[in-house]
Amino acid sequence: METVIEVRSLFYTYPGGIVALKNINLDVYRGEKLAILGSNGAGKSTLIKHFNGLLKPQKGCVKVFGIDTRKASVAELSKKVGIVFQNPYHQFFSEKVWDEVAFALKNFGYSEETIRYRVTKVLRLFDLYDYADKSPFELSSGEMRRLAIASVLAYDPEVVVLDEPTVGQDRIQKEKLREYIKLLSLQNKTVILVTHDIEFVTEGFDRIVVMSNGTILGEGSPKEVLYDEELLEKANLMLPQISKIPMRTNNSIILEKRPLTDDELLSLILGILGVRK
Repeated sequence: METVIEVRSLFYTYPGGIVALKNINLDVYRGEKLAILGSNGAGKSTLIKHFNGLLKPQKGCVKVFGIDTRKASVAELSKKVGIVFQNPYHQFFSEKVWDEVAFALKNFGYSEETIRYRVTKVLRLFDLYDYADKSPFELSSGEMRRLAIASVLAYDPEVVVLDEPTVGQDRIQKEKLREYIKLLSLQNKTVILVTHDIEFVTEGFDRIVVMSNGTILGEGSPKEVLYDEELLEKANLMLPQISKIPMRTNNSIILEKRPLTDDELLSLILGILGVRK
């Protein structure tokens, strides 16, 4: 697998002596859907700010597509790595929703025709087309988050990083987000989701990294991580609901299969009962 982001022995301390990252080692691969899971203050957001050069390593090294981030500008790295940050208020520059999505496209030199096509596409995808002439600050908090995501996805970076994108989103919007993540993966894009929403990562991700207090506690497949009660407890996270049911039943077949969706669990239960769907 091709490595698109390589983190080696990364340390970072904020002014005032707050240690945010301690000896982080991580490889991110082309086309994978990676979830970085952790509670508030785990160091997740500090880590991803190193991916497009907003923060530079104080110790250690970060390479993006083989480029040492200490030797590249934020503008150069942002063409490869698009980050949607947790607070959308800090990302808006324009007076209208349409112009906000078009902003980066214009800066990157796309034609007017391409800009119109891409802006229309992402605004419709995120149910924002009817608000194209509104100010971003007239939108609800959930709509603002969707606009921030749309603004990054419009310029089609190789790596898309989403920082807590499910906050303020209802079930329907979360499912739309999940579908778009799948679509990006089919295009061989790399998707990194930073979240404490453990229920959202039960489906659609290849790998989960668990962080706490500026360190990586563990990583693995969703089935490995989301059934590891000890690991999640160390990270101040609770088991997802879908994991609690099999563990309470103590059924060896269900525990071995480790279902992570309602359909998987139902199929296993019906199989044990000898009932065909």
